Amino acid sequence: MPEKQSCLDELIAALRCLPGVGPRSAQRMAYHLLQRDRTGAARLAGSINHALSALRHCARCNAFSEEEVCSRCANPRRDPARLCVVETPADLAVIEQTQAYNGLYYVLMGHLSPLDGIGPRELEFERLIARASDGEVREVILATNFTNEGEVTAHALATLLTARGLTVSRLSRGVPVGGELEHTGIGTIAQALKERREML
Repeated sequence: MPEKQSCLDELIAALRCLPGVGPRSAQRMAYHLLQRDRTGAARLAGSINHALSALRHCARCNAFSEEEVCSRCANPRRDPARLCVVETPADLAVIEQTQAYNGLYYVLMGHLSPLDGIGPRELEFERLIARASDGEVREVILATNFTNEGEVTAHALATLLTARGLTVSRLSRGVPVGGELEHTGIGTIAQALKERREML
């Protein structure tokens, strides 16, 4: 009969779900929380539980929100004629930090990856197309990452959206090929937004 995993081992294994955290880093984090910061550990656990129960996807942009429509989508000062499509909420946050864009967003929550079973249905392309075809959007800015998957995703979306009469642009190559927005400098992203180009 296999030995039951201890709660310490379970904590270390749970921390390994974080990106870039290997077995030794997870072990150091677990010991730090238990030895030196039990208050922080309790706060972290409570915050994670609260976020899991309180957050949902915004009905308009698909980003995380506590309300049905997030405050960004509900902001009347935003330009409703421009819709920026990103892969993740982290990418949205990076573009917001540039202060170079005042339109609205749509978060795909991923990219096309046939080998992983992620296609247009899993990313709900139809939902994005319906959002972009609401009569207010005039330009869709494809700000997917410049990885192979991001490029394929951008091309597929450009084909679908231009067929509906929308102007579709892509971030300029100021963002390095193979780069991800989350790890790109804010100045580079701001320049890439200004130099975006139409697709197809």
